[in-house]
Amino acid sequence: MKIENVEILVEALPYIIEFKNTIIVIKYGGSVMTDEELKQSFCKDVVLLKHLGIHPVIVHGGGKKISEFMERLNKKPKFIQGQRVTDKETVEIVEMILSGIINKELVFNIIKNGGKAVGISGKDNFTIKAKKKFLENNFDIGFVGEVEKIEPSLIISLINDGFIPVISPVGVDEKGNSYNVNADDVTAEIAVSLKAEKIIYLTDVDGIYRDINDKNSLISSITVKELTNLVESGNLKEGMIPKALSMIKAIERGVKKVHIINGKIKHSLLIEIFTNQGIGTQITI
Repeated sequence: MKIENVEILVEALPYIIEFKNTIIVIKYGGSVMTDEELKQSFCKDVVLLKHLGIHPVIVHGGGKKISEFMERLNKKPKFIQGQRVTDKETVEIVEMILSGIINKELVFNIIKNGGKAVGISGKDNFTIKAKKKFLENNFDIGFVGEVEKIEPSLIISLINDGFIPVISPVGVDEKGNSYNVNADDVTAEIAVSLKAEKIIYLTDVDGIYRDINDKNSLISSITVKELTNLVESGNLKEGMIPKALSMIKAIERGVKKVHIINGKIKHSLLIEIFTNQGIGTQITI
């Protein structure tokens, strides 16, 4: 073994000790969901975490694949204020893609790489109880929901039995209606309910920039207050705003740290957790 590899292991040791028996909630999204090499790299990372005594819980999105499938059915995706308009047929497509195809593929890849995983949706054991979401002026966009309550008992049982839970963000109400729920919000709510040590969002960007037009302004660490000011200043890209709001909510409700990292970098998950320098942006209280 090269001396550099030994030094990496030694650097990781205090973090392995610190995070043993803690829960880390991971939002699986971006290019890591579509690039085969990155998929396998990610699955190896989460299997390693589990074998080290850390408990990863994965929440995944899938908006791009949903849109692709809708177009194959000659159904044009429609968005209002960044929200997918979701009629009855669309929510059935959403559930099929998220809870069926994406969820089960991820579960299979984790198992293939030496882990134990179980895929669930928010409908299983009422894990994600949702309510209908309206836009401004009560504008109705169909079966789009927001989290009303998380029931974490099934997730906890899976963790205790040695499994990696893989969760699709499909919520359900008391009448059995399915809802398409924002995966970033679901990630934050699940982390809070599990009293998670941290959340890690995998994206296609290096982190949060103080100035979106200046690639040298990447922020390595930021407080909730500073991030709130950044949101209010209008300096964040539109797609980053809902992520930032979910991060702020998670920290304010007890999650110790939130990280946003570039999933296009192989093993970025391990670099963030187990090295002194880390990667991306961390958000703290």
